[in-house]
Amino acid sequence: MSILTKKGKAEGQTSSKPKKKKSQTREWADAILFAVIAATIIRWLFLEAFTIPTPSMENSLLVGDFLFVSKIHYGPRTPKTPLQVPLTHQTVWFTDIPSYVDWLQLPQYRLPGFSEITRNDVIVFNYPKEMEHPVDLKTNYIKRAIGMPGDVLEIKDGQVYIDGKAAENPEGMQFMYIIVPKSGRLPDQVWDRVEVNPEDVMTVQAGYLAAMKPENAEALRNYSNVSSVERYPFKEGELAGDIFPNPSRYAWNPDWYGPLAIPAMGETMEVNDEMLAQFGSTIANYEGHDDVRISENKLYINGEEITEYKWRQNYYFMMGDNRHNSEDSRFWGFVPEDHIVGKAAFIWLSLDKNESFFNKVRWSRIFNKIE
Repeated sequence: MSILTKKGKAEGQTSSKPKKKKSQTREWADAILFAVIAATIIRWLFLEAFTIPTPSMENSLLVGDFLFVSKIHYGPRTPKTPLQVPLTHQTVWFTDIPSYVDWLQLPQYRLPGFSEITRNDVIVFNYPKEMEHPVDLKTNYIKRAIGMPGDVLEIKDGQVYIDGKAAENPEGMQFMYIIVPKSGRLPDQVWDRVEVNPEDVMTVQAGYLAAMKPENAEALRNYSNVSSVERYPFKEGELAGDIFPNPSRYAWNPDWYGPLAIPAMGETMEVNDEMLAQFGSTIANYEGHDDVRISENKLYINGEEITEYKWRQNYYFMMGDNRHNSEDSRFWGFVPEDHIVGKAAFIWLSLDKNESFFNKVRWSRIFNKIE
């Protein structure tokens, strides 16, 4: 016989309440939360989607290409700025509201990857010169790794040389050309035939200015109404704009540049006037020192004069394949290894904004591997 409790239940018996069913709102919230967490992990560890907004990598990558960037090739970075709205970068979607707070900054490490950065890899990285944001939240750029740590890079008449030897040129590399017609204007069909978007052709006093591959420029020379096609005439010893590392000291330009050594981790350099002119800003901005001062051709770190400097990380020299229409390392300097985001893997969609609805997709580019 069971003994009843005050509530009228027999001791030894368990009460089983039916499990309350989740509301539809709760189920949707759980599903969204799971999706956000999963997407955040995939974006951090494996793949992230990007789009190409500018022509700096033409013809290898076109405006309107959508691509996936692999984080696992070189190894994903641990988050440096953890207090951030998930799946955002600098701002909350469709607003100018910052998506993060930077009062908490963590040490950043790179997890193991299955490959090293190699020459001519197409790489997404954080724009080094953008000092107003933490490293992991600087604007993403995409260029080709032309110069590797320890290289001596030089450009002569548009040709890159590494350690005195001519480097391999990307297949899609192009330059700016001046096109002079014999009379009148050239029809748009001419530009289509030489794979140049008419919207990218600028009218100048002599005729036209347009970026194209050398072989397409050669084909354009054969048109009956074309008088001449000449590459834009950057001259040796002619300064062009705000060139890196010091335009007041080095009269370099996009076609005539260097020689310039690229720092390698563990390499030691003697500190002198020339070294500070070329590498002083890199040491001050990217080597992680709290107090760097350059005065009277001397380097001081944390108040102590340094006569030999040992580099803390590797650096890379990035260039766009559209050599005369690319803001790259020739203008703002080296890319530190801790700014590397990942390797551009493949194009998953490509849209041509100048085409009509049915012809908008560039079907031949979908799932193309990026090389």
